[in-house]
Amino acid sequence: MVICPVRRDAVQLNSVTIPTSVRFTRRRTDTMEVVHVYTKVRSAFGRQCLFSDRPAELLVDVLPDPSLGRQFVHKSPRDQALQACPDVSLHQVNTERVEFSSCGMNHVEGGWPKDINPAELEQTIRFRKKVEKDESYIHSILHLGSVMEHCIRQNNAVDIYQEYLEEEEEVEENQELPFAKTINVFRDPNEVKRTVTGLSWHPDSGRKLAAAYSCLEFQKTSKDMSLDSYIWDVENPNVPEMTLTPASPLVCLDYNPKDPHTLLGGSYNGQIGHWDTRRGSQPVEVSSVEQSHRDPVYKIIWLQSKTGTDAFSASTDGQILWWDVRKLSEPTDRLVLDLGREGNLDRALGASSLEFEATMPTKFMVGTEQGVVVSCNRKAKTPAEKIVCSYDGHHGPIYALQRNPFYPKNFLTVGDWTARIWSEDIKESSIMWTKYQMSFLTDACWSPIRPSVFFTVKMDGVLDVWDILFKQNDPTLSLKVCDNALYSLRVQDNGRLVACGSQQGEVTLLEICSGLSTLQKNEKSLLAAMFERETKREKILEARQREMRLKERSRSEQSRDEEGGREEGEESPDQLIIRAEKDFFSMVEAELKKRREKEDEQNQEKVVSKGKEVKAEAET
Repeated sequence: MVICPVRRDAVQLNSVTIPTSVRFTRRRTDTMEVVHVYTKVRSAFGRQCLFSDRPAELLVDVLPDPSLGRQFVHKSPRDQALQACPDVSLHQVNTERVEFSSCGMNHVEGGWPKDINPAELEQTIRFRKKVEKDESYIHSILHLGSVMEHCIRQNNAVDIYQEYLEEEEEVEENQELPFAKTINVFRDPNEVKRTVTGLSWHPDSGRKLAAAYSCLEFQKTSKDMSLDSYIWDVENPNVPEMTLTPASPLVCLDYNPKDPHTLLGGSYNGQIGHWDTRRGSQPVEVSSVEQSHRDPVYKIIWLQSKTGTDAFSASTDGQILWWDVRKLSEPTDRLVLDLGREGNLDRALGASSLEFEATMPTKFMVGTEQGVVVSCNRKAKTPAEKIVCSYDGHHGPIYALQRNPFYPKNFLTVGDWTARIWSEDIKESSIMWTKYQMSFLTDACWSPIRPSVFFTVKMDGVLDVWDILFKQNDPTLSLKVCDNALYSLRVQDNGRLVACGSQQGEVTLLEICSGLSTLQKNEKSLLAAMFERETKREKILEARQREMRLKERSRSEQSRDEEGGREEGEESPDQLIIRAEKDFFSMVEAELKKRREKEDEQNQEKVVSKGKEVKAEAET
């Protein structure tokens, strides 16, 4: 039994308690209460306590009582876990994404009159000559010369463009495995999702991406489906930067390379729309239905012109139409894709893709639904002469057609299950092609930085990156972008960002590794040699095939002549059978004779060799 002391402080008016005695009291429960009473004079209250050492003193000694042990009740043991740390609960909260608004300034070359286009070299040269002849120009130059002389001398003192490490060779970086990572995903904000059928990058900064949304499946369009297309900021995937509102869903879009504020769009009903982003979401002008295409416009491209307002479009109605965006009431020119060169629209091939290279302003190429690439010349005198030649190599519509940006004579096509590389000089067959894929190919384009790299997308949602200098049978990089089919593809001008449009209205922005977006050493010369070698090989095969055709034709003519002679003295069926038997047995006899002669020669050789061995043994 343990006795615990209980302290009771009694404070009186004139004194403070100090220890004087210990009193024990016993209650009815057989417990003892210990009370310490402290008494202190009031005048000594507040003084410093004086402590001193003294030996231990036994205040109380309580002996054990065995009778109390009999009253003890045993309890079954019980384990209970205790946690000293406070309980913490985890809750996940999705905070609101910060919305960005971009505000910028457009800096352009200034000082030119409104009627002068700074991008046109002839106009600027003509204007400079005109200004230099003015007398005030000479006085202004003389006045400003003294002001600028000090700054010019400062610049001449130090060459800020000097390259100190020009002679040193670049150290090749470690070869890393090719990869690509997703940067952003732009989703169709409408409830009814539509296919991304066209993409176009902003020509200046590449920070904006225009996407055309439409449904190309037959009779799948619903009343609730939106008609809008959008312009996205690549850093803000939440809300589109601008909405384009056409009268009919847009199938294709293209930024003007000379004026980044203007776009052209081809609609599902065949109309052409012209937008100016400074004037809002409504089109500035739309072509009339009577003068437009009869089918959806699958491709529209701006042309290289002085005014920067010319474009042309292609559709599956078999027509190529040229437009001036300042007057879209009617096309400026028209071409019917009739390979018979008669201009018959009923026999025209439906255009599914279009290609124009600025370095070849008079030439353009059209990919058709029938798998034929048609090469055309716009400056021809007659419509029949505009169709130059055709290349046949695909089993279905050609969904993509693009010239190599470094070697325009070679172009890439995508249709059915393959991608093919062609040369303008070879019309019978492509010079290179991929093996047949398991899924349908829907779009492709060359890399603007690396001449040997091109991209393809497929119906299974896979993006393939091909480097034909590295390997030709398989892609260098295959990436599963999404679970839905991919329908459109565009690469930014720097070759680092790739945008892929899917069937469910998602635009996935990918960043390609530096190995696939940086020009490699001697890449241009190696690719030129490869293209030349493959072109020569195809020319040799084409000549050989031509010879075989001529031989086959001559054989067929000879067989016809023999058949004509047989008609004059025609043999009976029995005679033909007898002659065939004779020919057969004569061939068998000739074969047996050859075998016997061969066996005799072998036996003779064995005898000679045996004789030599015997002779050699006898000599030894």
